[in-house]
Amino acid sequence: MFLGTHFPRLDDKGRLILPAKFREQLERGVVVTRGQEHCLYVFPIEEFERLADQLRQAPVTSKQARDYLRVFLSGASDEVPDKQGRVTIPPVLRTYAGLDRDCAVIGAGQRVEIWDARAWEAYLAEQEQSFADQAEEVVPGIF
Repeated sequence: MFLGTHFPRLDDKGRLILPAKFREQLERGVVVTRGQEHCLYVFPIEEFERLADQLRQAPVTSKQARDYLRVFLSGASDEVPDKQGRVTIPPVLRTYAGLDRDCAVIGAGQRVEIWDARAWEAYLAEQEQSFADQAEEVVPGIF
């Protein structure tokens, strides 16, 4: 499980150093793709394969499913971290997420998310009140 928030920087070649605590789980390879709210999702290769198997079950007759799959998979890039734990973020994905230099890398359970650091701070500030005010169970039986 991926947890926590880290603030690495992109280098001049568009490479990002993965947080040390995530590297062992990601060393065999990752898939980086578009996520919601203009962040990037980073999946361990095994998790992406499991997710892809589920996505293949979506009905081809569903426009909503086709649209989602097109956006999600067309931006996907498989990467293998180098010996320093760096992965290259393709230019199209850097543009999508607004990544320039300062990034926020957050653990989101089964995936990692990469955000522009300022966008992450703004998102977190925007969501804080609704998080604090949550009166109903988000996940039944947990809280």
